[in-house]
Amino acid sequence: MRRLFPHPHLTLLLAVIWLALVNTIALGQVLLGLFLGWAIVWLTRDFLLNVPHLRRPLKLAAFLIKVFYDIVLANLHVARLVLGPQDRLRPAFVEVPMDIEDEFLLSLLACVVSLTPGTVSAGLSNDHKTLLLHGLDVPDADAMIAEIKSRYEAPLLEIFECSPT
Repeated sequence: MRRLFPHPHLTLLLAVIWLALVNTIALGQVLLGLFLGWAIVWLTRDFLLNVPHLRRPLKLAAFLIKVFYDIVLANLHVARLVLGPQDRLRPAFVEVPMDIEDEFLLSLLACVVSLTPGTVSAGLSNDHKTLLLHGLDVPDADAMIAEIKSRYEAPLLEIFECSPT
C-alpha cells in the first residue's frame, strides 16, 4: 500500500490546492485533483524527503513565529546596512558544525537561514556535518555560529523526533 501511495497526506494537500485553484468542488474536479495529487507524488517519490515525526507541534508554531520575527528584524538591519556607508559591511563565510543528521531538517535549517535577510546557506559538506553560510555583516563568526545553533538548530532537534550526532 505504501508503494502505491507513498505520501497520502501530500496527495490530499495537492488535491485541496487543485480545488482552490479551480474554485469549485465539482465531482470531476475532485477526482482530477486526487488523480493529479497522486500522480505528482508517485512520480516524484524518489526525490521527496521523509519528514521526521513531529514531537512538539506547539513548539513548532512558536518556532515559526520566531523565524518570522527574525525575518522582519533582519530586513530592517539589512536595509540599514545597505543604505549606510559601505565600510560598515563585514561580509564573511562561516562554517557551522551541524548536530542534525536528518536530511529534511538540514534542508529546513538551510531554508530558514536563507530566508533571514543578510544570511545565505551556501553549501553543505559531503558528510553533512558542516553548513557553509555567507553573512552580509559578521562581526564575530563564533557568535553567529552560536546563534544559529541555539536559535534554529536546537529547537528543530527538539520539535522533531530525530537524534543529534
